[in-house]
Amino acid sequence: MNNAICEKNNKVYLCGTIVSKAEFSHEVFGEGFYEFFVRVERLSGQSDVLPVTISERLMNENMREGDTICALGQFRSYNKLEGGRSRLMLTVFVREVLQTPPSSNPNSVVLSGYICKPPVYRTTPFNREIADLLIAVNRSYNKSDYIPAIAWGRNARFVAGMSVGDKVVLSGRIQSREYQKKQPDESFVTMTAYEVSVSKLALFDEFAPFDIDREFALYSPPRREHDTLNNG
Repeated sequence: MNNAICEKNNKVYLCGTIVSKAEFSHEVFGEGFYEFFVRVERLSGQSDVLPVTISERLMNENMREGDTICALGQFRSYNKLEGGRSRLMLTVFVREVLQTPPSSNPNSVVLSGYICKPPVYRTTPFNREIADLLIAVNRSYNKSDYIPAIAWGRNARFVAGMSVGDKVVLSGRIQSREYQKKQPDESFVTMTAYEVSVSKLALFDEFAPFDIDREFALYSPPRREHDTLNNG
């Protein structure tokens, strides 16, 4: 699968405050990558604290704790061994840093992929409908990212009717959520889960024409001055 298609399958726009120091993560073909956390405010006044991975090529002196970062990228997954078991890790992989913070939604994601586990539909004690789904999003070089998502209300009922192998496209925001995990010694530890909170979702056939950019709008960077001059 070519890079242009993969970029359309998985698009993230994020703008928030850096809340941790950048730490070295890994190196690929001599290029170093670093990780830090970014706090993104919600309209409700709450916030999500999200992991971000960025190449050393894109880092600058304005990426310290307390600084604002606005970026375009992808929501990616990888497996990490912890205590002899493989754990699915998630991160926002930055592909482009934006210089001017825009006024649009500071946390937006669009994904297109395949249902890879049977969706789980349930209701809360307050009768709120929820459905969990796991989506395999194709990446280049025969790789895939496995992204958990959660749908609510009408979208949850729609997800409940889906099957493994169905192709979906969705938009929403990336959220962080704390939960308690029971340990072998009966104690509990606080863990953080990252997932897509779905605001819009559709099911479609991969052979049918479907314009993701038109159906699921995401932030578009402002036109640069030289682009305007060249086109004008």
